[in-house]
Amino acid sequence: MLTALVDYDSGNLHSAEKAFQRMAAEVGGGDILVTSRPEDVARADRIVLPGDGAFPACRAALGSYGGLFEAIEEAVTRKARPFLGICVGMQMLASRGHEYRPTQGFGWIPGDVVRIEPADRTLKVPHMGWNDLVVEQAHPVLDGIQTGDHAYFVHSYHFRVTDPAHRLAFCDYGGPITAIVGRDNILGTQFHPEKSQAAGLRLIGNFLRWAP
Repeated sequence: MLTALVDYDSGNLHSAEKAFQRMAAEVGGGDILVTSRPEDVARADRIVLPGDGAFPACRAALGSYGGLFEAIEEAVTRKARPFLGICVGMQMLASRGHEYRPTQGFGWIPGDVVRIEPADRTLKVPHMGWNDLVVEQAHPVLDGIQTGDHAYFVHSYHFRVTDPAHRLAFCDYGGPITAIVGRDNILGTQFHPEKSQAAGLRLIGNFLRWAP
């Protein structure tokens, strides 16, 4: 069993790699490989796409690795391999991002990534720090995770899904902020599970055992 953490210069993957390695050892989740090679993604049993920074920059960076996005798309949409997007990696599942300029996303989960505009003007953007999850829908990867569990967020834009059925959890930051999206073999977290202590590690472990 192989899980590929896709490296496309979108941020430091060290903490994510360590968290996935730790949980793979605990749950028998196989090998963890940080890679930017399309052939590694093609043979992986699970794919994780992290992302830090602006939506257009991350989307362009992913497209700059010849064949890498195509390998991800083939594995996820045609071969139904389990997929987890993290932070901007989750946002790229959307139809469009609106950070700086309209940018096409993957279109795997319909919706738009828009700037956070809290109803309470005293709340700062970016939304940074710990917040409580509100779990809306059951999912195998959320086994053992419940409303009130804490997760660590760092972002200025959030995913506004078209279909409410695709939003699995949210947090309240002057209004609902999408925390987890999912459908079929595709999952995404706005927060960083590798930095979210017990709840984040539980989610990673569940993902490594998930068989959609």
